Amino acid sequence: MSNVRVRFAPSPTGFFHIGSARTALFNWLYARHTGGTFILRIEDTDQARNSEAFLKLIYDSLTWLGMDWDEGPNPSGVGERGSYGPYRQSQRGAIYQRYKQQLLDSGRAYEKDGAVWFKLLGERYKVFDDHRKKEVEKVKTSPVVIDDQIRGRVERQEDEDFVIFRSDGNPVFHFVNVVDDIEMKVSHIIRGEDHLSNTSKHVRLYEGFGVTAPVFAHIPLILKSPEMGQGKMSKRDKGALIEEYQKRGFDPQALVNYLALLGWNPGDDREKMPIADIVKLFDLPGINQSNAKFDGKKLEHVNMLYTLQQNSTQFASGSAAYFKQQGLETVLLDQPYFNEVVLLAQPKIKAIGELPAYTSYFFRDPVIDSKVKDKVMAKGEPKVRLAELIAALPAMDFSSDTAIEAGIKSLAEGKGLGFGDYQAVARLAVSGTNAGPSITSMFRVLGKDRVLARLQKFLASA
Repeated sequence: MSNVRVRFAPSPTGFFHIGSARTALFNWLYARHTGGTFILRIEDTDQARNSEAFLKLIYDSLTWLGMDWDEGPNPSGVGERGSYGPYRQSQRGAIYQRYKQQLLDSGRAYEKDGAVWFKLLGERYKVFDDHRKKEVEKVKTSPVVIDDQIRGRVERQEDEDFVIFRSDGNPVFHFVNVVDDIEMKVSHIIRGEDHLSNTSKHVRLYEGFGVTAPVFAHIPLILKSPEMGQGKMSKRDKGALIEEYQKRGFDPQALVNYLALLGWNPGDDREKMPIADIVKLFDLPGINQSNAKFDGKKLEHVNMLYTLQQNSTQFASGSAAYFKQQGLETVLLDQPYFNEVVLLAQPKIKAIGELPAYTSYFFRDPVIDSKVKDKVMAKGEPKVRLAELIAALPAMDFSSDTAIEAGIKSLAEGKGLGFGDYQAVARLAVSGTNAGPSITSMFRVLGKDRVLARLQKFLASA
């Protein structure tokens, strides 16, 4: 076990955002790469917005993504693991009071207007602040130098004392953040670039406690894809919430794979990497400085690669579990038929969540797409072709795709036509649309009786 200790510190005040997931992932990957410790710490001091439901969502999302934590609350929410708890800030009040008193006793903090302020060291002077329209006290200090592992050398100026405990008696984010990192012996702070502006205050607090600051690494932001607009991706943007991907039946390994490459470069052009390889190669110098752009289509593509690699047993089992989750257990009554259907769809879908819609006509009579029907019925003599196919179907061999194709081709050749003259109208009658697996595979899986009944029903109503 190395001395590397990293933490992910979410607030249970909303749905689990893809940016939060990537921050957690980069911390988890660095811990696993170095043989260090990954800590989950819950920043739940916002009593007005905290929710146990959102807290459970954090646990469930991290678990689904495979990011096990070494220290922190148990996933069940009962008990903790680790020696530096409590791991929920709402339970650490006595610790914060002790650290506050330490600063007051050392002269690095003072009370004013009911609040407690952190005192900067340096010569003091007063200036009129045009923005605040009042005279304020400034402090002459040297710049705070941050040797960031990703951003490089960053200098920021802190020239005013700042509040560490509000007048209501509650500590502010900067204070509890630093105290918790000291107490939990955090060695590396890997967080979003938007926190870089806070870091100078944190460094001054570390100095005030007489403690060397951890190593900082501020990762790039995730920006919206061009079609979504400009700026940082927010919880309101399409594709921003982890639970969306769970509901859509995404492979969690595919999502982890995509997130790892969203701002980190393994040194080659691979888009699909086993998690073990990512852990082996991941390091802070490989993280890009430039912001990363979310690409939903690329994520779907990566997920499709994972979907295609699953063997038939894995895919059928995962598909059955998804249908059960969606309350569609009735389609599982004939398990061999269900397995045939979903395996036929496997090469055609981007995620298991597409299966119910994609395979619906295998389990119930098709809903005819009126636009597709208008288009198909406007070409040639589709009703005549249907009648011919219905007449020939009883004698056709349905034992394989090849046999079905040979049967339709034989019919077409006898009429001086081609396979395509029958294909479009037959697909429409059987599936209700113009997309899906090959017509021969569709016929074979549905079976001769079901195909014949649908062809007859469609012709009667056409």
